[in-house]
Amino acid sequence: MRAKISSTHRPHRPPATSGTAGTDAPAGPPSSAPSPAPDDAPPAQLPATSSGPLTRDELELGRRNHSAPLESLRWAITPPGMHYTLIHFDVPHLDREAWRLRIHGAVEHPLELSLSDLRRRPRRTVPVTLECAGNGRARLDPRPMSVPWDTGAFGTAEWTGTPLAPLLHEAGLAPEAVEIVFTGADRGIQGGVEQDYARSLSIADASADEVLLAYEMGGLPLPPQHGYPLRLLVPGWYGMASVKWLVAIEAVTEPARVFQNEVAYRFQNAADDAGTPVTRIRVRSLLAPPGIPDFLTRRRLVDAGPTMLTGRAWSGAGPVRRVEVAVDGHWADAHLDPAPGPHAWHGFSFPWVATPGTHTLASRATDDAGNIQPVEIPWNYQGMANNAVQEIEVEVRPA
Repeated sequence: MRAKISSTHRPHRPPATSGTAGTDAPAGPPSSAPSPAPDDAPPAQLPATSSGPLTRDELELGRRNHSAPLESLRWAITPPGMHYTLIHFDVPHLDREAWRLRIHGAVEHPLELSLSDLRRRPRRTVPVTLECAGNGRARLDPRPMSVPWDTGAFGTAEWTGTPLAPLLHEAGLAPEAVEIVFTGADRGIQGGVEQDYARSLSIADASADEVLLAYEMGGLPLPPQHGYPLRLLVPGWYGMASVKWLVAIEAVTEPARVFQNEVAYRFQNAADDAGTPVTRIRVRSLLAPPGIPDFLTRRRLVDAGPTMLTGRAWSGAGPVRRVEVAVDGHWADAHLDPAPGPHAWHGFSFPWVATPGTHTLASRATDDAGNIQPVEIPWNYQGMANNAVQEIEVEVRPA
């Protein structure tokens, strides 16, 4: 069957919790107990949770937001058409010639740059693994009603662009600047608030050497769904930080009050919990399903005999140092390949002699910081960062 978490390991909502939940951040009916925020912050309007069938709204979000098939894990660089996409509002139609990037706010020298200006600056190409913070949300019980990601909200691409830090230096950040706000051209309503999609980073995070203003993916101009003509790329962080269709970079002297930081993308235990921000990608590994699938159920059929199990592992906290694979609950070390870059995933492989019958396969990763992929995670209100161990049930037929 399709990759799953067994019912024993499925994270459940604490029974005392009530209200509604969300994000990818979610959009839906008002909550009876919205997440608290400062008095002048936008109101949180978050969606319901459900243990029932997917709703029409969720199916529409699933249709619009593209998940990578698990067999794409066989590629070290995800083919562009397989790379996941999350589009909060609409894909904006931007004219390259008219488009400009403004760098303004608490800076000494405001800048306005065309795409040609940016392409003339020092150029860098880096492989980076991105993952949506809501990946695995549909496996929570009850699930927060937003994009019903299973485990496919991932992808690794070679991104080309120019580093952000020299541009911030050129603009001359004011000594009192504390954060940088990145604003995209996509606009819509979420949680009852009309907004441009925007996220903020601390000065230190925004100035990190690896942060890139990317204008190419796989050696070609960014596809519209991936942020054409320019996107921010923040390696190691969940995808919400890598703002697409970037039009403005603003230095601010007080913590930014933007919906996508203050209300969305937070770890909450309940509706009345202010929560903590979602930032770096938690350690994860995924197996590429072996054998062949049934069309409807995706149940895997494997021939008996030697089979090489393969997959990918990654973490925003540093390199992955170990991957283990389990067959029917018995864990053993897999072979771990070098990563193609400091912010890209590792391949791994594990030889298995498949014997006839039904078997459960699983993998788990450990990163350089000592974080171990858990068998289960505590339920959280917005359905964030579910990196629980993947299980795949396979049927092995006699050779």
